[in-house]
Amino acid sequence: MQQLAQEIDKIWNGESLEISAIHEICERVNNGELRAAQKVNNVWQANDTVKKALLLLFRFMKEKVIHWGDASFWDKIPLKTAGWDDTAFKQAGFRSVPGSIIRYPSYIAPSVVLMPSFVNVGAYIGENSMVDSHALIGSCAQIGCRCHISDGVTIGGVLEPIQSTPVIVEDDCFIGAKCVLTEGVIVGSGSILAAGVVLSSSVRIINRDTGAVSYGVIPPNSVVVPGSYPSGSVHLSCAVIVKQVDANSRAKTSINEILRGE
Repeated sequence: MQQLAQEIDKIWNGESLEISAIHEICERVNNGELRAAQKVNNVWQANDTVKKALLLLFRFMKEKVIHWGDASFWDKIPLKTAGWDDTAFKQAGFRSVPGSIIRYPSYIAPSVVLMPSFVNVGAYIGENSMVDSHALIGSCAQIGCRCHISDGVTIGGVLEPIQSTPVIVEDDCFIGAKCVLTEGVIVGSGSILAAGVVLSSSVRIINRDTGAVSYGVIPPNSVVVPGSYPSGSVHLSCAVIVKQVDANSRAKTSINEILRGE
């Protein structure tokens, strides 16, 4: 990997036109061997080499006609499943409902179900997750295992700046309908976001019990609802952590009941 990183840096700095390293890294991203972000000492960090390779792919690829059913498009990046037959889909192990679009390179783990939705370059979706209708999984977004991304959710993409981490949704999360997560927000494992929660790096996250204010990170096992707070003569939107959910209560209680409970 160190040699690949060095080759990518040479291309990035205009010192080389040998682009085989770009394609090798993209193929590894496509197979789930490399990710645009990973945890290092329990802290999420962007993988600069992967993000550079993705941007370089756009630089060196040329526009061409891309066919999808009876429709045609003009783009630089092919679809992940272009030309796949039943053998390829069985080997990949995920289910892709008609209307789901997956760009190359991105990784969809076995047992994932994609309803009509859009998955952008560099994204990662872990095993047994569901991406519901009209959801957008942005470039380099990282979705954990056993997550439910509900109808109309927007998971924003981050390709630049290189050092910025993308949106992270850790394992066992439920993201309610029409939620919007952007600007590298991290949703901790086991968390539940009610419908309509909007989070960016500048949106306040208020803990109802403690009054503590934070930004950009939802702690693990949090139940979060949309809220507002007074600012002068107006009220501004925020997200409110209303409770914590432990493993025992999660095992015994449905998501809808957790959201409705006091």
